[in-house]
Amino acid sequence: MTEGVTTPQGSTTSTDDLEAVLGALGTDPGRGLAPDVAARRLAEEGPNELRGAPPVPRWRAFLGQFQDPLIYLLLAAVVVATAAWWLEGRRGLPVDALVITVVLLLNALLGYSQEARAERAVAALQRLTEVRATVLRDGRALQVPAREVVRGDVLILAEGDSVAADARVVEAHALRVAEAALTGESTAVSKAPGSLPAGLPLGDRTDTVFKGTAVTQGTGRAVVVGTAMDTEMGRIAALLESTVREPTPLEREITFVGRFLGLAVVVIAAVVMATVWLVSGVSTAEDAVAVLLLGVSLAVAAVPEGLPAVLSVVLSIGVQQMARRDAIVKTLSSVETLGSASVICSDKTGTLTSNEMTVQEVLTASGRAHVSGVGYRPVGQVHLGAGEELPEEQRAEGVVLLSGGALSSNSELREENGEWSVLGDPTEAAFLVAERKMGLTERRERRFSRVGEAPFTSERKRMSTVQIDHEHDDQPVLVTKGAPDVVLERCTSYRVGMRTLPLDDDVRARVLQDVERLSGQALRTIGVAYRPLVDAAGTPVLDAAYLEGAVPAEVAEGLEDDLTWVGTVGMIDPAREEAGAAVREAHRAGVRVVMITGDHPATALRIAQDLGIAGPRSRAVSGVELDRLDEAGLREVVTEADVYARVAPEHKLRIVDALQSHGHVVAMTGDGVNDAPALKSADIGIAMGITGTEVTKEAGSMILRDDDFSTIVAAIRQGRVIFDNIKKFLRYLLSSNMGEVLTVFLGVLLAPVIGLDVASGGGVVLPLLATQILWINLVTDSGPALALGVDPETDDVMARPPRRPGERVIDGRMWVGVLAVGAMMAAVTLLTIDVFLPGGLVAGEDDLTVARTAGFTTLVLAQLFNVLNSRSQTSSAFRRIFTNRWLWASIALGVLLQVAVVHLPLLQRAFGTAALDLRHWTVCVVLASGVLWFDELVKVVERRLDRRRARAGAEAGGRG
Repeated sequence: MTEGVTTPQGSTTSTDDLEAVLGALGTDPGRGLAPDVAARRLAEEGPNELRGAPPVPRWRAFLGQFQDPLIYLLLAAVVVATAAWWLEGRRGLPVDALVITVVLLLNALLGYSQEARAERAVAALQRLTEVRATVLRDGRALQVPAREVVRGDVLILAEGDSVAADARVVEAHALRVAEAALTGESTAVSKAPGSLPAGLPLGDRTDTVFKGTAVTQGTGRAVVVGTAMDTEMGRIAALLESTVREPTPLEREITFVGRFLGLAVVVIAAVVMATVWLVSGVSTAEDAVAVLLLGVSLAVAAVPEGLPAVLSVVLSIGVQQMARRDAIVKTLSSVETLGSASVICSDKTGTLTSNEMTVQEVLTASGRAHVSGVGYRPVGQVHLGAGEELPEEQRAEGVVLLSGGALSSNSELREENGEWSVLGDPTEAAFLVAERKMGLTERRERRFSRVGEAPFTSERKRMSTVQIDHEHDDQPVLVTKGAPDVVLERCTSYRVGMRTLPLDDDVRARVLQDVERLSGQALRTIGVAYRPLVDAAGTPVLDAAYLEGAVPAEVAEGLEDDLTWVGTVGMIDPAREEAGAAVREAHRAGVRVVMITGDHPATALRIAQDLGIAGPRSRAVSGVELDRLDEAGLREVVTEADVYARVAPEHKLRIVDALQSHGHVVAMTGDGVNDAPALKSADIGIAMGITGTEVTKEAGSMILRDDDFSTIVAAIRQGRVIFDNIKKFLRYLLSSNMGEVLTVFLGVLLAPVIGLDVASGGGVVLPLLATQILWINLVTDSGPALALGVDPETDDVMARPPRRPGERVIDGRMWVGVLAVGAMMAAVTLLTIDVFLPGGLVAGEDDLTVARTAGFTTLVLAQLFNVLNSRSQTSSAFRRIFTNRWLWASIALGVLLQVAVVHLPLLQRAFGTAALDLRHWTVCVVLASGVLWFDELVKVVERRLDRRRARAGAEAGGRG
């Protein structure tokens, strides 16, 4: 094939002659592009993706770390400290100003690196969820990322696909495309090859499919004429400014907490500063700087500056952990919802089962035959039992039945490196596998050629193809497969061996009884029928023009009468071994599991009972029953029904709405294009990664790469763990920062009690310096908080009911704990200072610098002990204490840094510390550990109260 490109990208339109377009693009619609040509065009024209907002330069992202009111306050403190150093004669270095500056830079670097990591994590998830397209390359159908589609590629389109680029239609079979995203028209548009007059609006360009639209019906092929920004979607995108992402509820609450703390501390700081100024009689620049730094200390102590960055990193790490478990969460906000899920509405096929449909039974007029072998590997045989071969008549019926099912199929069975897989619907693939077991595939492919198709839809429940039979004078024949009851209604005769007999009521009843028996064995039943499209004289009933070209779907559909019944196959899609355990785990977690399937009610109920979803007395509610229910009746039914069968996609939406009306948080699975509304309406829309259409994947908030139900339950567990970890590091950060605030605040108010007033010599004195508080936040905030964010499961998160919608992340119980632990930290810190200072409650012998260093060290160690407390609100800190190596690494790093700041001369000068001896360190460790023992005592009391409340609730329930 030659390159043949004579037009710039995007110059072809719907008015150009199709042959001219193909020639200009150097494309053969039957073979597509050569791989080297596609690679060259991709390199020259760039990826097929819309241009987003330009990336923020790194220098600007770094400067963005300083855009915060607290940072402005700290920068003001640098100016004040520098000015005081200048006015006092510039003796030595402006240590306070330098230390604050260095700490600010370190915090900015930390925040920048955390945000960069979160962005990389989100980018990695976007790559996992990227849209894929099926294209022809050298005559072979390949799935490639949509971003790698180039001009001249031939797209293979099927129901549920998202169109990857603007393309001219070259082949269409009942092809309809939803273009609401582009034109606003809600009705799907029929597409067909051709050339149209100039000036038509987008909605009338029926010979072109557009990027970002969705195939809702039929199949087709189209040659790409425009990619990336040179598409209609790209032209619209070019007119739009970048949108601002709305914060999630969790982010809004974190922002509220930060602002609340900031405002409260500014008020407290102002009051304390004014009081100290008036009481202490500030007279020197040094005293003024000390008072200003007191305000800075309170502000820095109260506000967890790194909270937003830590939150983003923890969420992104958690989402990546889910991705490693094959659950791809597209938005971080969905993690919050996962912890609240109370109902999982799951499809059966491929989710609760393995999605490898296998024909096990073949039922024809002459009797029943068995098919050996499981899965897609075509190893096995069709036999009567114990390997006994079929009689001649029964074999003839089986040949027509299995070949007929294969003819009315759009799937493809493939073998690569000894592994068999399918491209398409597993039910259709089961016919291909069974046919190959009988050795019929090559003969069928030589004998028949398809010229038309009436596609399967959930409303029709059948599919038909028009074939040309080359062994019978190229006569046309219609082959139909679908739900046995639906197909049987259209039959007037049935096949016995090589003969055709009239179909009477007795035969109909026997067929339906056989179908019911197969369904009762959890087998999915598919009926097959056919009709020769010739009259009594052997003349085709179709127009000759159709036979030479393509039979429109509406014409094929009109021929689905007077069919000859061939038989029924019974297929099984075995339940996944892990699905039953996952259902039990969901029930243990208070999560109800509901099965919604299009299968026969008996099949659905049997699988549901085997998995523990339904009880022995349960029944399956059918789609017909749902149609008879009004909204009030449906709301009553969903309180009890756990199995829904023979439902259409629109029923899913009604079920979701009814469950949500009872206050449930609903997770809904889906794979078909018509499932998209239900997935969008559900609190958690879960798209199937293997069988799901691209439209469904775009609609869902989560994608299962393995289509496995147990992955949903594992994602709910992980979502609960992530939410617990968020509460852990919030509990830690807030209680630790509260300890700093109360230390500074109470230290000033209680200065005479603990001996600080004597040590100050009459001037303004602080229990901790501003630089020391900055050090505490740098050492004890981000590292341990991040470690808590990836903490393994401490409490059994699946042993409690789902989190209620609207439940606050920081509830009243947590605030009480934050205040209590913060007060304990302040108490042990101030007691340490008192122990070493002369005067106060306990007479000591050290100077102010040593006493302040000891108090500083106690507060750091107390916060590191508090890391262990924060792993659970009720469980002991010693439960599973060594499961988080990152936590111990952060604690060890904190201790080493504190030793350094106490004993290294350079850091001593910077942070106003003095060396401590063994006695000092012992007192600091013992008093700091008081935070741990205090919280352990509180947890013991809380556990006893919880048990009493549980017993009281149980007794009240028993009396009721």
